[in-house]
Amino acid sequence: MAISQYIKDIGRGADGARALSRTAACDLLGQVLDGACTDLEIGAFCVAMRIKGETTEEMAGFLDALDARITKLPASPRPVVVLPSYNGARKLPVLTPLLARLLAREGLPVLIHGCATEDRRVSTQQVLAEAGQLPQPASQSIPCGSVHFVRTESLHPGLARLLEVRRAIGLRNPAHSLVKLMNPVAGPALVVGSYTHPEYAASMAATFQSMGTAALLLRGTEGEPVADARRTPRMELFMHGRTRCVQEAQSGPLGALPALPTAIDARSTHEYIEAVMAGTSPVPEPIARQVRHIVQACRSMEAEGAAIRSQRLAA
Repeated sequence: MAISQYIKDIGRGADGARALSRTAACDLLGQVLDGACTDLEIGAFCVAMRIKGETTEEMAGFLDALDARITKLPASPRPVVVLPSYNGARKLPVLTPLLARLLAREGLPVLIHGCATEDRRVSTQQVLAEAGQLPQPASQSIPCGSVHFVRTESLHPGLARLLEVRRAIGLRNPAHSLVKLMNPVAGPALVVGSYTHPEYAASMAATFQSMGTAALLLRGTEGEPVADARRTPRMELFMHGRTRCVQEAQSGPLGALPALPTAIDARSTHEYIEAVMAGTSPVPEPIARQVRHIVQACRSMEAEGAAIRSQRLAA
């Protein structure tokens, strides 16, 4: 079906719009990703979805389309921790690279994927560049204890182009949520999802449950998948469509604030991360707790995988 037919359903305003089925949503986004639509059609799709809002069925269909098209990284010996990094730093230093290095120090393979979506923010890619780490291709598996950064266009050029629409029309579109929900690994992985507003917490949780994604969901720092270094957020773990809270949000007044850098530029952030990794500055407790929860979740995934393999051998 041509995309114009779908726009007729989703573009009737907040009250008159009709939700798409999972199959229809998959077909719609597939055409967008494949370059089968005009710029005008893509703009209409983005505005219509921004006004209507996405249902869980639609997000599942969009993820189906992505899963069938993106270049997936090969599986690693241990579950890969997936850190989508798209928001960057506006008021606080972007500490996604710190989280990644702490997880790698625990022996886990870590994937950061992303691209800059706003020019006025400091991106994870800029901080990684200060450390001499350049983007890597999506065709390589990640060794245990390593951090790979893969640009979005390496996963799928059409997805990167859809993210760029925001620069033209000034509005987010479903792609900005999809990149925080997708698993770009052809094997066991734990997606660390983050949100900025409470309404996205509910929609992301529903999608993780619907898709059966292994994920940790939290209100990250300015939308990044790393806990706010100043106060521990609530963290929920998703496994096989089930969810449980593994960390309650910190309540009450703060006893003391961590000694974060006052500047948020890439060089200052890199120097702070180096100090933490060297042990001359402490790991902020909220991030240390996040690391522990992720490590425990990955160990549980490994134990479950080993049990399944043992059962197959016994059969």
